[in-house]
Amino acid sequence: MTPELSLVVPVHNEVDNLAQLVAEIRAALDDRVDYEVIYVDDGSDDGTAPRLRAVAAGFPRLRIVRHREQAGQSAAVVDGVRAARAAWVATLDGDGQNDPADLLPMLAMVRDPAAPPGLSLIIGQRRQRQDVWAKRAAGRIANTVRARVLGDATPDTGCGLKLFARDAFLAVPQFDHMHRFLPALFLRSGWQVASVPVSHRPRRHGRSHYGILDRLWVGILDLTGVLWLQRRPLRATIVEEPDAS
Repeated sequence: MTPELSLVVPVHNEVDNLAQLVAEIRAALDDRVDYEVIYVDDGSDDGTAPRLRAVAAGFPRLRIVRHREQAGQSAAVVDGVRAARAAWVATLDGDGQNDPADLLPMLAMVRDPAAPPGLSLIIGQRRQRQDVWAKRAAGRIANTVRARVLGDATPDTGCGLKLFARDAFLAVPQFDHMHRFLPALFLRSGWQVASVPVSHRPRRHGRSHYGILDRLWVGILDLTGVLWLQRRPLRATIVEEPDAS
């Protein structure tokens, strides 16, 4: 039977965060949603793979996709979405900073018959972000510049908590770091996007795998590329001709 929701969790070297996050996912979603969980192990070398198999042995909803070597968060998200069986897919960071319970209000929005037509992406806006000052400052600058250049009207594209239509996601251009530009890519394709406030928690174990300066320089290049894509959409209206026969 096809689930209502596929939850994709990309991870790299998060062995100490796996069991607790899975327990929180179950506490939030069991008996409320028909769902599956797809963990994408992006080339971990810290014991994440065997720990995932052990957790999956007691949790039939959990499926595992594994990259032979690290390919990056966007590649992990794309491969997780490709493996997903549900029409709606959510993503969640594997470090425990996102609260899985915040998915329920998002899901209620797309279940609502009064939802705006074409609403295909709901993205979290982190309130009281629990990161070091430098990371918070860099995030504010990046969000301000991106929103001004791309006009995506999204205050926090870096939040890992997202809910989107699977078909819409697979139809947008795919490239490294695309997960940070999903609102602009969805809007480019004519879909609607909404932001909702979500909680944010300190990292429990391990460390962030993304530096501030390297993310900044890559982000500038990506921003230029997405702006180029925005200006070159394929838009055409098909007119049905009467059957000559």
